Amino acid sequence: MTTLNDLHSISSTFSNTDKMPVLFLGHGSPMNAIEENQFVAGFRNLAKTLPQPNAILCISAHWFTNGTKVTAMQMPRTIHDFGGFPQALFDVQYPAKGSPELAQETKKILEPVNVDLDEHWGLDHGAWSVIKHLYPEANVPVIQLSIDYTKSGQYHFELAQKLQALRHKGVLIIGSGNIVHNLRLVDFRNFDKDNYGFDWAIEARETVNNYLLDGNFQPLIHFEKMNKAVQLAIPTPDHYLPLLYTLGLKQESEELSLFNDKLLAGSLSMTSVKIM
Repeated sequence: MTTLNDLHSISSTFSNTDKMPVLFLGHGSPMNAIEENQFVAGFRNLAKTLPQPNAILCISAHWFTNGTKVTAMQMPRTIHDFGGFPQALFDVQYPAKGSPELAQETKKILEPVNVDLDEHWGLDHGAWSVIKHLYPEANVPVIQLSIDYTKSGQYHFELAQKLQALRHKGVLIIGSGNIVHNLRLVDFRNFDKDNYGFDWAIEARETVNNYLLDGNFQPLIHFEKMNKAVQLAIPTPDHYLPLLYTLGLKQESEELSLFNDKLLAGSLSMTSVKIM
């Protein structure tokens, strides 16, 4: 695990700060970027409770790669990685700067894991569609760290722990995905029904939330061994693994709280986590 001694190796570009919170944001539909609803209101209310960050490091469900990469460009492009939505959504740009310095330091503190400095990706909708509600002026630099799809939950949980020193340099670390995320079973007819979930989704949400609030992360790390309801909630790990990055950074003295904790369209959840 990275210790406070490692702070000396972090670039002087980022000043020492009090320890930043860590977040997991249930990002849901890309339409949350432009719609007004209870969930985006939840993101805005969250922003009022956060200290101003020097930069953001986001682990998004939508950058799932063979190996680990970090965006290292000065100006990341806004990626519209979806289809079938209104033109207004494709017109959205989130012109936050990148931070090659933070990318270099992230690469350094994750050693001996090999991290590629990426100049091609940018900010996918798992990042910009939620960060835009926290910082609508796009005045905080943002980098993304990819998720290596060849690795286990335990690997990702432990990799996250190495990022701890960044929290003392004003870096807000955000995991972005959805805990309950089964797109094949979405009930579009009831998409606007408040807190609506199938029985298995209700059970999965309750199971995961209980472990989160109890601070019992081991079952969550080994999610593939959990009950059938959780297996239905996590048919693929891409939207779940960002949660493990958030949990890997929690320290014993910190409190974990939930917000936007509702089900959606039968087979999705917007449950989000704040640690501070």
